[in-house]
Amino acid sequence: MSGHSKWKNIMHKKEKTDLQRAKIFTKIGKEMTIAIREGGPDPASNSKLKDLITKAKSNNVPNDNIERIIKKASGGDDTANYETLNYEGYGPSGVAVIVEATTDNRNRTGADMRHYFDKFGGNLGQTGCVSYLFSDKGLIVIEDDGIDEEKLMDDALSAGAEDILSEEGAFEIYTAPEDFSNVCEYLENAGYKFASAEQTKIPANYVTLTEEDDVTKMNRLLEMLEDNDDVMNVWHNWENEDE
Repeated sequence: MSGHSKWKNIMHKKEKTDLQRAKIFTKIGKEMTIAIREGGPDPASNSKLKDLITKAKSNNVPNDNIERIIKKASGGDDTANYETLNYEGYGPSGVAVIVEATTDNRNRTGADMRHYFDKFGGNLGQTGCVSYLFSDKGLIVIEDDGIDEEKLMDDALSAGAEDILSEEGAFEIYTAPEDFSNVCEYLENAGYKFASAEQTKIPANYVTLTEEDDVTKMNRLLEMLEDNDDVMNVWHNWENEDE
């Protein structure tokens, strides 16, 4: 497992403004709506929904909001015809980027993605052009608030985790995608609180940007993607020392 830490980036996300947090809530709600349509409203039988509820809670989405989303999606009140699409390409100096979008208009979203990549020194590629550089993993982050590290490691490994990294101020627990739900449930029942818990993509290697212009363009590309309402997740292999 790569020693690169996502913890600083997660801390950055936790410091969002109220408006940005509201946008995150909306995006998670959209993901949950699709999961309910595909697998039903019961998280016990819908592992995707179960994982998204865990993700929502780690992002401080109130339980009332979660229940409201489930009720609305179950009742068919949201009639938008969403589909989930992945876009792959390269940012400045060959940074590999994968964008997961949920959209009711693939032409609009595809045009937006191409515009962003072109504008900030990258190019949108074909499906599969960079995904081979990433591995699918579950990632749970637990803040180090006086936690017994040895006990946490024992508990995580007993739950089925693959790897644990101790980073400054946090522990990162990695799982196989299919074991993520069970590991989350085990650790929740053991009393651990999650700073973050989600399915993610981990790059096999990282790219360092040395030119200030490339760093500026990469930051702007990520900002534009994050601000787009259709974009659910962005993964990349930029080794950002400033995160």
